[in-house]
Amino acid sequence: MTDQDRPADDGLVDVAAERRRLLSLAYRMTGTVGDAEDVVQETYLRWYRLDPDERAAVRVPAAWLTRVAGRVALDHLGSARVRRETHVGQWLPEPVPADLFAGTAPVTTLHGAPATDPSDRVALDETVSTALLTVLEAMTPAERVAFVLHDVFGLSFDEIAEVVGRSPAATRQLATSARRHVREGRRERVGASEHDRVVRAFLDASLGGDLGRLLRVLAPDVELRGDGGGVVRAAPNPVRGDDHVARFLLGLLAKRPALQFEERDTADGLGYAMTLGDHLFGVATFAVEAGRITRVWLVVDPAKLTRWTLR
Repeated sequence: MTDQDRPADDGLVDVAAERRRLLSLAYRMTGTVGDAEDVVQETYLRWYRLDPDERAAVRVPAAWLTRVAGRVALDHLGSARVRRETHVGQWLPEPVPADLFAGTAPVTTLHGAPATDPSDRVALDETVSTALLTVLEAMTPAERVAFVLHDVFGLSFDEIAEVVGRSPAATRQLATSARRHVREGRRERVGASEHDRVVRAFLDASLGGDLGRLLRVLAPDVELRGDGGGVVRAAPNPVRGDDHVARFLLGLLAKRPALQFEERDTADGLGYAMTLGDHLFGVATFAVEAGRITRVWLVVDPAKLTRWTLR
């Protein structure tokens, strides 16, 4: 097929096929699927605004889209920080099903080279977990963008420098600082079977109303956070300590005896979709260490439950 015979929209299918990967990238940068969709939409708008000659000059459209998505996300993070400062109650990243973005972090870069030096890559299996997203939330927007683009999606520091508006050397320092944050916030994760065993023991003790059993499955320094988005009532502040968390949970179940729990595979491991009749009330995810639960995340904000369905 000659260039003259090629359909006018040839190549646009390939560009559209990048959407899931871009959504995965933007989710890691913003922490919510809704914000990620806004980033991806703006990225595609900028692509379609290019004239034909400008598009023809883009040698690797996927790389172009990735860099633009990074710039859009960087701008978005500045305004998002202001919004979250006025967020009612606590703010949590949006929990997602375990397989939502599976396979979107490349083993090689968009140019075919190894994604990064393996010694530089940090916990890529955790790049959509609540634990890591919470650490990313504490970074500066530039650190977060540099980390995601380099450590997860394998862009070079020269490419990222164009995104964040800094020199390659300064960009490398951003990624190094971000990586240090991740390592400092990283906790030892247990195997999947141990995680599931502890989480099931936690629910069994909670539903049985057994304070003693519940305390035995909670770490002494356990922390519970809830996000209702100002729409649904949730804990306004973190609940810390095994006794406080246990009593909070037993009190919650006493107030909502009709609450049901469906096991779900989440990015944090086994979690639960919480239902009230035919209504999805929230999603609970957990962190487990040394046979005990160290973190409980309860998201009941309806805007952050759009990727979950009732069974």
